[in-house]
Amino acid sequence: MKNAWAVRIATDEVLETSVQLGVKNIIFYGGPGVDVSPASDQVHGKERNTYEDYLFLRERVESYGLKIVGCENGFISNPKFYDVAFGGPKRDELIDLLAAEVTDMGRAGIPILAYNWMPNSVWRSGGAQIRGGTDVTAWNSSASDQHSIMDISESTQARLAEYDTSRDNMWECLESWIKIITPIAESAGIRLGIHPDDPPVTELGGVPRILNSFDGFKRLTSIVDSPYNGIEFCQGTFSEMEGEDIYEMIQYFAERNKVLYVHFRNVSGTVPEFHEEFINTGYVDMKRAMETYHAAGYTGVFMDDHCPEIVGDTEFPGNWGGYRSRIFAQGYIQAMLEAVTGKRSE
Repeated sequence: MKNAWAVRIATDEVLETSVQLGVKNIIFYGGPGVDVSPASDQVHGKERNTYEDYLFLRERVESYGLKIVGCENGFISNPKFYDVAFGGPKRDELIDLLAAEVTDMGRAGIPILAYNWMPNSVWRSGGAQIRGGTDVTAWNSSASDQHSIMDISESTQARLAEYDTSRDNMWECLESWIKIITPIAESAGIRLGIHPDDPPVTELGGVPRILNSFDGFKRLTSIVDSPYNGIEFCQGTFSEMEGEDIYEMIQYFAERNKVLYVHFRNVSGTVPEFHEEFINTGYVDMKRAMETYHAAGYTGVFMDDHCPEIVGDTEFPGNWGGYRSRIFAQGYIQAMLEAVTGKRSE
């Protein structure tokens, strides 16, 4: 097991800081629908990223002695790809476009693409304060201020209303996508995995959440039983699932080689109400969690995620979350790995 650092734009400062912190592995926020060019503002001005784009990204990261172990992207939240999520008229054309990019990613040496199946993105409702008065995001299923973190314009809402957004149709479209893309990914040597719905509730904004439970992910991974059809295991979101046992889910999916990598974070509780936490607070016993991954034979990486911004913090250039807070999370992950495995992270 190893640690990884989450990077949005591969600037010199980000990569130099990674080396100084002892990080060896990089998860890059980017992929289909998001420009991965150096110093990009992430606004995509072309049809798709190419083999050369991904090769340049990998070689740039490697020039610092680092290794890119995956890309993370939420392309299905882009209205451009709604036809894939709901079976619109351009579905086959868009799947061909995505398949070509996935193939180029694999050819360029990107080993993992993680994505989600949340067309209207992550939602929250208000916030909370935790240790030392730190502000964090929160969720309450009864709150009146529920909202997507993505700006859903009136035109996008109108477009969503044109689709069949039923649960059955969403599952049918997801199953079709998995059956098409998994053998393509296998041929290209790139594993694909899906992030759970955050928050893992039944429906938001009139759109069902279908990957919100243990059973939902069992169904997903059984569509095509392949190491190339896996899970972006956001431990925080799995921990938010009502009525589920986080340690049982870790063991079940890790033993079956379905966990591609881990968002190692903590939360205060489960749906219907929770808020985010520092990595060393919250209801999940993080040492027990890491011991469970280790005992189940998991050999992948653990990355920082949703780190609260602490006083005097600044944005990590080209990244999400607070600079200081992410460094704190990295130190915690590295120490935990050494405590559990008996050796330093590589």
